[in-house]
Amino acid sequence: MKIPNRSRRLAATLAGLAAVSVLAAGCAGSSDSEPASSGSSAALSGQVVWADYGGPTNESRQVSYFDSFIDETGVDVVSTSIEDSVYKSELKGEAGDYDVFQAGISDILPNLDNLATVPADAQGSLLPENVRPYYMGGFVFGIAQGWLTSTFPNGGPQNWADFFDTTKFPGKRAWPGDPGSYDSSYEIALLADGVKFDDLYPLDIPRAEKKLNTIRDSLVFYQSYPETQQLLTSGSAAIAVTVTGQFRALQNAGQDVTVQWNQAFAIPSGFVSPKSSKNPDAVAALAAWMNDPARQAVFTQRTGYGPVNPAVFDELPDDVKAQVVNAPDHKNLLSYGEEWRAENADLLLNSYTAWLAG
Repeated sequence: MKIPNRSRRLAATLAGLAAVSVLAAGCAGSSDSEPASSGSSAALSGQVVWADYGGPTNESRQVSYFDSFIDETGVDVVSTSIEDSVYKSELKGEAGDYDVFQAGISDILPNLDNLATVPADAQGSLLPENVRPYYMGGFVFGIAQGWLTSTFPNGGPQNWADFFDTTKFPGKRAWPGDPGSYDSSYEIALLADGVKFDDLYPLDIPRAEKKLNTIRDSLVFYQSYPETQQLLTSGSAAIAVTVTGQFRALQNAGQDVTVQWNQAFAIPSGFVSPKSSKNPDAVAALAAWMNDPARQAVFTQRTGYGPVNPAVFDELPDDVKAQVVNAPDHKNLLSYGEEWRAENADLLLNSYTAWLAG
């Protein structure tokens, strides 16, 4: 099923600069914790403290969004590495240092009352409706299986059941080994065991773990996503299950990688701003800046992460579009049951932690 509609550098980023700078200026002037609406004309100033996971993805945000925003508005976007203790306390309404931080849907659903909203014209229409008003800098990442094309020259696994078939498709499998990054592990195991997508939730964790145990000896556990690139290129793993940006990074480095989009999980995510943000006007302006299709296209082309503004697809070359998880041609994408996951986050973490230790 399709993911629901709910669940280059300088030339492109300067396209439409004048129009968006007017919007940025118009968003300034609010005196409370909510981002300002259009109509105010006070100048922007100060800084926005932006917290994410760093690395090449942050560098791509710098190139695609931050550099030109800083030049145009004078607002300094200060990137920092996200810390769980800080962002989780801000989610609960406590004061903190971050003006904007990355958070998944299951993280924010229980805490919407503590988050600022962004202007309607800065919201990504490909985000789920229940979280759309709170997300800025949105993107869609995939979790899929991929391999060096030469590993299976006659064609690799076609679905998750094939992933578990180590006779037909021999070799080790790179698999999430960090307790907090259980990702789609239980969903994948249940699908491979014959559970229909519509019957996945509530997740039958014992059944999923039993299925995972059938190939445990073939799993190579990684602690960080970039490790999957080394595992594939070194031959330590024949197939990797990871976020699809890692496959894109290998392709950018000249590797011939096949990504199996059938039954891939397409997962919307993004950044939120707490009501305690010290510079809500600049946050609102930055949200509008990042929703611009030309800028989002630069980010998409660099990272392989999908856009949340559908107009971005008109900006992308066909070869890039084909490697974006939520591309219109990818028909059998899956989505999470985010509400169930939000209600059972501790169960998932504790169960996966115990399974890894066993």
